Amino acid sequence: MHKKALIITYYWPPAGGPGVQRWLKFVKYLPDFNIEPIVFIPENPNYALTDETLADEVPKHVTILKRPIKEPYKLARFFSKKKSNTISKGIISDNHNQGLAEKLMLYVRGNFFIPDARKNWVAPSVKFLSKYIIKENIETIITTGPPHSLHLIGMRLKENLNVKWIADFRDPWTTIGYHKKLKLTKRSRKKHLFLEKGVLHSADQVVVTSCVTKDEFSKITSKPINVITNGYDYESVEPVGLDSKFSLAHIGSLLSKRNPEILWKALSDLITEEPDFSNHLQLNFVGAVSNEVLESIKKFNLTNYLSSLGYVSHKEALKFQKKSQVLLLIEINSEETKSIIPGKLFEYMISNRPIIALGPKGSDVEKIIQETNTGNYYSYDDYHALKTSILSHYKAFKTGSLQTFPIGLQQYSRKKLTESLSKLI
Repeated sequence: MHKKALIITYYWPPAGGPGVQRWLKFVKYLPDFNIEPIVFIPENPNYALTDETLADEVPKHVTILKRPIKEPYKLARFFSKKKSNTISKGIISDNHNQGLAEKLMLYVRGNFFIPDARKNWVAPSVKFLSKYIIKENIETIITTGPPHSLHLIGMRLKENLNVKWIADFRDPWTTIGYHKKLKLTKRSRKKHLFLEKGVLHSADQVVVTSCVTKDEFSKITSKPINVITNGYDYESVEPVGLDSKFSLAHIGSLLSKRNPEILWKALSDLITEEPDFSNHLQLNFVGAVSNEVLESIKKFNLTNYLSSLGYVSHKEALKFQKKSQVLLLIEINSEETKSIIPGKLFEYMISNRPIIALGPKGSDVEKIIQETNTGNYYSYDDYHALKTSILSHYKAFKTGSLQTFPIGLQQYSRKKLTESLSKLI
């Protein structure tokens, strides 16, 4: 007899970006393991990014439940549409570049909407789902965050109905990088920590996407914590040829702090030192890019080599991954980002293009890239090694021999990862 699992998520098609991919794929494959997924989502969400093509991937027969949500970001747009959009995407300016409108919105967001701007969806969702869970005899519920307010729905349902509850953390809660930028008062910080601890103690199972997050949460709770990373799916994309230029592509947002001047300097120096390098170089940014990054590109005289395309559909992003000569994966250089494994990493790994990654030493990304032999990982003080690697790739590009030889990728397939999830359910 199959089991029913109620999945409570904010991000769902037509939402774009990486947040939607994880549970869209789990829902796709759970029936293969005798589990019927039922998805609960907001009826009128405010998505910063949308991708209508993802709607085609929603399984035809899955039950989708919807309830209205009050979105404060819609109100914020009356004061500053641009800033409300960028903040909802996670792009927050450095303190010295923040205007009054952004400072005010960050203060309000951080101190009046705890744990996040979707907190007012908790009570009506609990009321609606309590009846539904009893009626449909659902044994397991799953909440996925961020937004972490959805875990509060799970915690209340657990208290009221004693239903089995799995809390899935796609990102950390109080230690994620942007948390420090929310201008939290001491009281607000304590409340975040209190709620985080409550969720980790109340859930029957905790699922995280990285080993670093598991270690972090293990210091807070003794509940079982399982690492189920994001992964890749086999998707039909029309064949594309490789770029004729030596293209380095970054897919995804480049935030203010995700600005590796070490990389821009290496490229600028190679333009000066290597004959013909300037004739072949092409930088492609696919996704939102902060002004700070664009200013750095300008400072290192790379603007003429840059094509900044903005957000594109997931299928278009896959094409860029397959046709680029080199794929860039850039993370903020801080302790807080060691646990962040971008979803695009796994799609990068099956693109058969070499990865150049930059981030903090000892990160989960470094470990995965090394174990799968899919590229090279550098810290922010590895200038000479980074420059040498780019030059090596460039020489291979000129001889038509630039390729990768990945190993052990099957463990990161979406179906294999869903099998691990099904065992928890």
